[in-house]
Amino acid sequence: MQKPQLSRANLKLLAGFMLMVASVPLVAQEARPAPRFPDGTPDFGPAPGEDGHWNTGVGNLSENFVEMEGAYLVNREDLDKVAPFQPWAKALVQYRLDSIGREDPHPRCVANGGPRQFHTPVGIEIVQDPRHQRIYVMSGGGPHSWREIYTDGREHPGLDEYDRSYFGHSVGHWEDDVLVIDTVHFNERFWFARRPTGMVHTDALHLIEKLSRPDYNTLHYEVTIDDPKAYTRPWTASWDIPWSSEEMPEYFCQDYNVDLDHIVGMEPE
Repeated sequence: MQKPQLSRANLKLLAGFMLMVASVPLVAQEARPAPRFPDGTPDFGPAPGEDGHWNTGVGNLSENFVEMEGAYLVNREDLDKVAPFQPWAKALVQYRLDSIGREDPHPRCVANGGPRQFHTPVGIEIVQDPRHQRIYVMSGGGPHSWREIYTDGREHPGLDEYDRSYFGHSVGHWEDDVLVIDTVHFNERFWFARRPTGMVHTDALHLIEKLSRPDYNTLHYEVTIDDPKAYTRPWTASWDIPWSSEEMPEYFCQDYNVDLDHIVGMEPE
């Protein structure tokens, strides 16, 4: 008995159907939703029974920096594309770039405050504590430090009650699925960006950061930088941080630091 033959048109339909079916699992995997707490709040940690952390070390504070040639900026006109600097701040950043970051506090195991916490290698974990209305951002890199964000509706304390610090004082609230963090009271002892290196801030620094998780594998970070002593106006930067399904590796700057041996720097001409 002769086997039935499919027409060319039917073969095309069958091939198209098989391609559509084969692509469904891939689309579903890419669009895996973020986990949530019982109250509907997005969970920035791993799903139950899984491990993982946010694989930082990506992202630039200014996309204009990426477009420029070379690892460091040497043309003062290019700095105007990075941020709206006050003249003294622009000159200081240029000096730090020209000296190849020789004086960067990060290799000396100083905590990375502000945006730099979200693009320092080794990663971060974001731990939410609904019972105590606090959120912790745990840094895997640097001196293995953490930042505390209060979500209980409190106000910022006055400087007579709070000493300026590397992470400042942070309060947060939810706007739909976005965590909005307001932070003040920073000290001036850290450089608040990894790229471009040497970014300047003062004790007037005020940050508004927004964290969201549009899907399981993506953390979207946005920051508005308001420091009237260093910049002529507030400005904004943002980037996406990928998820890693592995546990955050153990790293302590004080034990594993090899950066100091590599800091040769240079005297700017």
